[in-house]
Amino acid sequence: MTGVVLSIDRCSLHDGPGLRTTVFLKGCPLSCVWCHNPESQSFKKELYTLDERCVNCGLCATVCKNHVFSNTYNNNEISTSSSDSAQPSVTFATSTMHTINRKDCVFCGKCVEICPQSALEIKGMEMSVQEIITIVMKDIRYYEQSGGGMTISGGEPLAQYDFTLELLKTAKENGLHTCIETSGFSPKEKILNCLPYIDLFLFDYKETDENKHKEVIGASNKSILENLTAIDKAGAKILLRCPIIPGQNDRDDHFRAIAETANKMTNITEINIMPYHPMGASKAKRIGRTVPDHDRKFPTDDQITGWLEKIKENTNKPVIKG
Repeated sequence: MTGVVLSIDRCSLHDGPGLRTTVFLKGCPLSCVWCHNPESQSFKKELYTLDERCVNCGLCATVCKNHVFSNTYNNNEISTSSSDSAQPSVTFATSTMHTINRKDCVFCGKCVEICPQSALEIKGMEMSVQEIITIVMKDIRYYEQSGGGMTISGGEPLAQYDFTLELLKTAKENGLHTCIETSGFSPKEKILNCLPYIDLFLFDYKETDENKHKEVIGASNKSILENLTAIDKAGAKILLRCPIIPGQNDRDDHFRAIAETANKMTNITEINIMPYHPMGASKAKRIGRTVPDHDRKFPTDDQITGWLEKIKENTNKPVIKG
């Protein structure tokens, strides 16, 4: 069995307890307007360009049979000077425009291999469960010493349900502690089928208001909240992760709802506030998508402290910055 993997990050410290290896799967059924990993949304491979590294050498075009890359050179007259000779001296500057026709890319990887600046990447690779477990198990001693293990993230891991379930089962067979980072947007039977193989859920709580949830996330939050209740009743250990975006969901009613939701659940052990960061805009550009039209910036330390305090006012459960 194979799945589409975005990346595998070893030595992670922020995706569950201890030192961990995080497996990021590609594909998500939601479309959060603030998504900081837009390259994880599509289930397909994508060409990822780091324009700041590109020197317009044109080597990518020489190896691409599908003519995905093209360079346009323009000679522009910039100065004219007279000399003792009868003919004036004209100086030209060469400018380069690098264009990419992404729809014709077949992801052969030849452009990535030849690029001298490492300005090209392919996001998404087919991997088997065993290939992933082999990588994860390289750090087994660190997991044992730190209480860490493997975390499956995304995208949305449950969107590749069969693969995720098999990966979780194999991880447990190898004695690994397992976490899953999920939006909770999945058929209830699927999330419950995975539950016996998950030691900790990192469960996203994005927006309280159902209409706003539909508007900025792309779906109702009804099934998500039902799934949260279902895994809590089933005894799952849950860490509630709450992305807070200035001007979007940093509202008092949302902060109260976060606390009230946690209070109702027996097995939510902690609330993590995940402050917005604007890196998703640059990543969207790198995969050829339209950059979101907003001017959101990193929240200030004072803003974050205020968010934490507003939630702490209504719950006795630990509330920390994630």
